[in-house]
Amino acid sequence: MTVLGRVPLSARLLVMTSALLAVGMVAAGALVLASLREPLVARVDSQVGVAAELVSRFSPEAIGALRPEVPASTTSALDLVSDVTVVYSFADGRPDRAFRIGAAGADPPVAAFDPDEWRVVAVPARYQGGDGVTVTVAGSLRDVDAIVDRVRTTCYLIGSVLLALLTGLGYLVLRAGLRPLRQIEATSAAIAAGDTGRRVPAVAAPTTEVGSLAATVNGMLDRLDRAAEARAESEARTRRFVADAGHELRTPLAGISGSTELYRMGALPERADVDRTMDRIERESRRLERLVDDLLLLARFDEAAPVPRLEPMDLRAVAVDALHDLRALDPTRPTTLTGPGGGAVGPAPVLGDEARLRQVVTNLVGNAVHHTPAGTAVRVGVGTVDGWGVIEVADTGPGLSDDQVDRVFERFYRTDGSRSRVDGGGAGLGLAIAKTLVVAQGGRLTVTTAPGGGAVFTMALPGAS
Repeated sequence: MTVLGRVPLSARLLVMTSALLAVGMVAAGALVLASLREPLVARVDSQVGVAAELVSRFSPEAIGALRPEVPASTTSALDLVSDVTVVYSFADGRPDRAFRIGAAGADPPVAAFDPDEWRVVAVPARYQGGDGVTVTVAGSLRDVDAIVDRVRTTCYLIGSVLLALLTGLGYLVLRAGLRPLRQIEATSAAIAAGDTGRRVPAVAAPTTEVGSLAATVNGMLDRLDRAAEARAESEARTRRFVADAGHELRTPLAGISGSTELYRMGALPERADVDRTMDRIERESRRLERLVDDLLLLARFDEAAPVPRLEPMDLRAVAVDALHDLRALDPTRPTTLTGPGGGAVGPAPVLGDEARLRQVVTNLVGNAVHHTPAGTAVRVGVGTVDGWGVIEVADTGPGLSDDQVDRVFERFYRTDGSRSRVDGGGAGLGLAIAKTLVVAQGGRLTVTTAPGGGAVFTMALPGAS
């Protein structure tokens, strides 16, 4: 990390802003001074030219006699020049003569004039007898430089005061502007300390950068909370799944183990006893095999949902077979084949995996037979509703409570918790598998019910045109 990276953001912003402001003021001052000196020098040139025209009308003797009191008409035009030197150059070989006017002091020696310090104008003499004489008038730029220096000093002084004031004001503005960021920082620190329910307050309008940051942080925290809740719920389901699976596996294993232990102890003296025990071992083995198959299927779905083989089909064929399954399971039950809701049977073309869909409907039919009293009527409905192919399995049994409806598709959930697992009762995986198979094909499996009013399980798949 660089040294600059360890400096607080507010200090860096203040330093950079002040530096840019100072550079701007210096640049502006330089431009002002440059634009000020140029017209002043031009004005000096004009005034020196006017003075040269006037002085050229006087002879050196007249200028020498009048020098302490140069005519006002000459000096009044020199408001930017307080030091003027007049040099007469004679063509007949006489030595040049120099006079200083407008300033006290002895006449200067004749010398060259530095163009950075003097402005010079040379004109021919216009006094009587001045033929061949050149009058050179030089005006010092000392007064112009003094004016520019005073303006420069004033600019720097005012600029320094203004920079100090603006820096102080900038500090206050930055402190106020960064206050929302400090609130976000404090909130983040509180969340990191364990206050996960805390959120960044609405410190600014959502259209501003800070407001957008606060909204983004709150959205991120909400997503993290939901993810944490989902993870905790998933872990709880996993623990429950493992516990239930272990319990379900232990039940048939215990039956098999107990039966073999009886045989080993010689507690089965008769052939009939052995046959009964072997029948029980076979039933429990098959049950164990079915349970393991279901668990493996769910595990494959959890890892990566398999891609179903979708082919054109009509759900009426599945519904008719379901009706036959119902009659085979319990010939005493009244069964009917209708359309959805009890109307006329209609076509239900869909794209689906027929083998998987038959597995689902078989599960729904078996569920209706096993969880309703003998003789309870069951209706199978098939048709198209709002563009979806639908199969219904409706019974007139005791129905389900609201809590049961919410959990009926959960793994290992059984509506009758006291039901024996040895009498053919399932492990509570059938409906969970059925819903997984339907959802994998882009469909939905739902239940509508009311206590005492029966239950209707509805499988719906997108219709095929």
